[in-house]
Amino acid sequence: MSEAPAPPPTSPVPTDRTGPTGPTDHTVPTGPADRIEPVGHTDPSSPTGPERPALLVGVTLPDGRAADVRLCDGLVHAVEDHVPGRPLPPGALHLGGALLLPALVDGHAHLDKTLLGAPWRPHRATATLREQIEAERASRHTEDVPVAVRAAALARRMVSLGTGHVRSHVDVDPDTGLGRLHALLGVREDFRDRLGIQLVAFPQSGVVTAPGVADLLDAALADGADLVGGLDPLGFDGDADGQLDIVFGLAARHGKGIDLHLHDGGEAGTAQLRDIAARTAALGIGGTVAVSHAYALGEVGDAELDRTCAALATAGVAIMTNGPSGPMPPVTRLREHGVRVFAGSDNIRDTWWPYGTADMLERATVIGLRAGLMTDAELAAAASLVTDGAAAALGLTGYGLAPGSRADLVAVAAGSVAEAVAAHPRRLLVLHAGRVVGPFADDPYPHLVPPSAPHPSAGAAR
Repeated sequence: MSEAPAPPPTSPVPTDRTGPTGPTDHTVPTGPADRIEPVGHTDPSSPTGPERPALLVGVTLPDGRAADVRLCDGLVHAVEDHVPGRPLPPGALHLGGALLLPALVDGHAHLDKTLLGAPWRPHRATATLREQIEAERASRHTEDVPVAVRAAALARRMVSLGTGHVRSHVDVDPDTGLGRLHALLGVREDFRDRLGIQLVAFPQSGVVTAPGVADLLDAALADGADLVGGLDPLGFDGDADGQLDIVFGLAARHGKGIDLHLHDGGEAGTAQLRDIAARTAALGIGGTVAVSHAYALGEVGDAELDRTCAALATAGVAIMTNGPSGPMPPVTRLREHGVRVFAGSDNIRDTWWPYGTADMLERATVIGLRAGLMTDAELAAAASLVTDGAAAALGLTGYGLAPGSRADLVAVAAGSVAEAVAAHPRRLLVLHAGRVVGPFADDPYPHLVPPSAPHPSAGAAR
């Protein structure tokens, strides 16, 4: 049984609005707004706007046009040129030139691992992947805050920052069984009206070398996991064919997608990528297979890179990167080859590393810096990694700003897509299926933190 997350904030709209002080003629200011204003709202004691606005007035579209966006039944109904002075119905929201984007997409997270919502825990350094896995396994027995509560704290932060969809890997191994999956299935249900959550059954302890994991993955897919994962078929399991036979076999049996972790470097890594591409093509499941990290693509020479990119593009295998500090897939080169590339947060404040904010525009910034993306066109490509590119990799339908799309939207205090990536802008409005779900003035997660003495690993104060 999963722990129920704390209830959502009582206000259905951003809590930092200050009332109807915006432009009375409804013209679009020259710079992006710092707040949104309910049009036709006259009671200063109740400054919030409608829970389901029918009209977003004076937005800046990603292509730079000023527009008004009509919403109906949870969908984008129409996108119209903004006409200053046009009579507007009560309940419309004036965004004052703010940039309107489709909801951000986090293509790779670990909701079950986060320590957000729990007292700070100092990071414990390890030398190898196996050591880190063992350290994480040991830490599970000292966690006071349940998985579902911590995952809900992170999910709320994602919502507040404009993320509308996330793909989360969840550990399935002999130590935890399906317990973490079931906890996240509960979180997914609790957040169904605020955040779309895909779950990947992730064999953190390996597949071939961990007895019983293949059966656990099978059960996880039957119980509601959306995809099956894998971990370094050669480098961790020591049996690439053995692991991939199991993973692709389970995907075919259940009709589910695949998202594998691959940290193996060099030509051993690219050989596995081509094997994954060949298996994907043979089964005709292009568009449903992704490889996360794929560090090898940033380590090999041009000929090996081009050969591997061609195989991935032909088969329809997507690549996820979080902009790591070490080797990284060359985003621009992959896109030039036609490989779908998308971004994810990866770990957020957990035993793997203490960093992470869940802000996908910040993640685009990190990747842009690492990849040397500087021009407006390149910054727009970085934005694509956390918007339409990620949505396509996750197989989301009805995504975007075109009429008929789901009204999963975020308004940010920026005048262009490039500025949104470069400037760390505030989120002004977050909609999920047309309903206002954020942002929050403050993250509510501190309310979940129990009184606690310092963690033993912190040591004595000096």
